[in-house]
Amino acid sequence: MPAFPKPNFVYDFDLNQEIENLLTHKAKRKIPKKSNDKLLIATWNIANLGLQKRWNEHYKLIAEIISWFDIIAIQETNQNLEGLNNIELELPTYYDLIFSDKSGNNERSAFIYNNEKVQLLNLIAEISIPPKDHRYIKIKGVNTKFNGFDRNPYLCSFEWNNNKLIFITVHSFFGSEKKADIERRSLEAYAISRYAELSKNSKYSFSKNIITMGDFNIPKVEVGDETYEALMKRGLKLPEHSTQVYSNINNDKQYDQIAFLPALKSKITSHGVFDFDSAIFENLWQSSVPNFKKYLKYYISDHRPMWMELEL
Repeated sequence: MPAFPKPNFVYDFDLNQEIENLLTHKAKRKIPKKSNDKLLIATWNIANLGLQKRWNEHYKLIAEIISWFDIIAIQETNQNLEGLNNIELELPTYYDLIFSDKSGNNERSAFIYNNEKVQLLNLIAEISIPPKDHRYIKIKGVNTKFNGFDRNPYLCSFEWNNNKLIFITVHSFFGSEKKADIERRSLEAYAISRYAELSKNSKYSFSKNIITMGDFNIPKVEVGDETYEALMKRGLKLPEHSTQVYSNINNDKQYDQIAFLPALKSKITSHGVFDFDSAIFENLWQSSVPNFKKYLKYYISDHRPMWMELEL
């Protein structure tokens, strides 16, 4: 997608104070501290990363949040790797990154991971449905034909505590609210769900611990939402959120999700959405809410990170 308009004003802030504000809000949202016996994972669509000209201070704020987790899926990384590289520079040296080539909208997918906690394994791939199998990607009542993903989901495997885990980061097609576009992203969601189920049932499966995470462009997690129902159709599950925090800063969409196979449900010890926008740049918010949102969309993101803690 095109970059958000750059704000026509400068907002100076105290970096140390804003980091302190983030840490205070982290405790409020009950994001656990890292531990050897639990794995903290997260997903974050960082708006137009590599296109929007952030300051070093903004990268430090983004990196502060990322550093709370062990494996982080990043969506909306541009072909220009400047933004992703700048985040890595602000992280501790034990964080590594791996990323895909460009696809739709010149976007890459990426994972940032703690190499002292997890080991990157051999299985790294983009998920593609062969043309001969497109006929299996169908939903009752949907007339649109599946012709492949706009941005192929990106899969990486890791080992932690002698467990093999497969993570798939997703940035589904959005387009518009037209019926054909809604059906297209619903078919993408169904294709992901089908892939996870087939992988789980295959005797050649590399691992049955499969987690899909990212921006599925799901408007609402509720019965009747076509994209949500398509993602759930082949057995994937979502965390049972005890409180409703939307994944976008406009507080009206549930685009970002972490979906997993049922066997992992009992292994989830905590989860949530981190609404960083409730913690930082308070003076700007008090002076002008519209300017506050413009600033966040350009310099941080219009999406909030979602996280989950596992104990295997």
